[in-house]
Amino acid sequence: MGSDVFAADYKTTPYWQDIAPKVSLPEQELPDEIDVLIIGAGYTGLNAALQTASEGLGTLVIDAEHPGWGCSLRNGGQLSTSLKPSFSALSGRYGKELATALCQEGQASLDYMHQLSADGLDMGLKEVGRFHGAHKPHLYDKLAKEAATGHPVWKPDAFMVSKEDMASELRTEAYHGGIVFPHHCSVDVSKYHPALLKRALETGVHVIGDCRALSLERTGSGFKVLTERGEVRAGKVILATNGYSGPLSPWHQRRVIPIGSYVIATEALPTELVDRLFPTDRILSDTRKLVYYYRLSPDRKRVLFGGRVSLSETDPRSSAIKLHQDMCALFPELRPFKVSHGWMGFVGYTFDTLAHCGEDKGLFYANGYCGSGVGMASYLGMRIGRKAAGRETTPSAFEMIPNPTRPFYAGNPWFLAPSVMVYRIRDRLGL
Repeated sequence: MGSDVFAADYKTTPYWQDIAPKVSLPEQELPDEIDVLIIGAGYTGLNAALQTASEGLGTLVIDAEHPGWGCSLRNGGQLSTSLKPSFSALSGRYGKELATALCQEGQASLDYMHQLSADGLDMGLKEVGRFHGAHKPHLYDKLAKEAATGHPVWKPDAFMVSKEDMASELRTEAYHGGIVFPHHCSVDVSKYHPALLKRALETGVHVIGDCRALSLERTGSGFKVLTERGEVRAGKVILATNGYSGPLSPWHQRRVIPIGSYVIATEALPTELVDRLFPTDRILSDTRKLVYYYRLSPDRKRVLFGGRVSLSETDPRSSAIKLHQDMCALFPELRPFKVSHGWMGFVGYTFDTLAHCGEDKGLFYANGYCGSGVGMASYLGMRIGRKAAGRETTPSAFEMIPNPTRPFYAGNPWFLAPSVMVYRIRDRLGL
């Protein structure tokens, strides 16, 4: 398998960027001073900015690239309750009270997206549900046990789909059944960030792209930030860079692990084939540690298929070949159809696989969404924005847990390749 998987007009830019409406930024100079400076114009930064600007604080958002260039226009558009560890695992770490609070905020992240949509922010949100496939027989039994037990916080109406009934959910022989979480949602990634950016501008937020922050220094009255366009002084700073965090704040860099996630979009597919293979509009994932996440495009014409493809980071062309192979292993009937787009983005992982947020004397942050950033980045961006605006006095549960790092880690995930190798072995064995 090689170059024959690529369409003639194959692009290494995200499919979403091709179809996203363009939002024009007003021409403006970097101000000398601002009340709140937000570094990063993605979901975290813009949701934070809506809160601070709504309170009348002068708010400036800067980004190293054009707004949305990072994972806000590179993700799969999947919404869940955003926590990877189970309730029992969280209870073992932190006790039931804090575990419950974390799960409640996971649910709150999903509720917040519904609220934004209900408030008129056009993100194409649909409550389509998630099908989570068991890639080994014994993992179906594990999922069934979890479904029967229920969840102490989340809505207890997840249901199992046996291998014999798979055709109602997904036409593949690769799964031994699975579980459906009916309240998980999809969003149209091409709509959400542009709509969020437009609302921020209408709220009075100043946004400047192509303005990389070079250094961050505390002063007596706040912060001094040197950027590619000059220097700005700010009373408060919000770090909203997640998987694209660099050396600007070494403390945060040591706690976020940038991991490349790779995605392809197929060329337009025949309607009959799409309807047969994907009879629902569900978002899709499976029980692998190196998980596949995939879905149909909002117009039901393409498959968007993502995952981790190599031990170390690679380029979108090489990853597209591997992702096409993996997709066709699940759906052999897709083999004749080519790849129109292949891209990657850096997911912000953490050592405890949980998001984190907090403040240190006027320096606010939210990051580490571990692949569930559409909802959690939006929600924690809102929470940290409210805190910076003085409206939020109750700490988030994600502020109350330790934010770990590891010895000898300074932002370069040297341990990634052996970790991926271990996960591959575990996936083969279903561990």
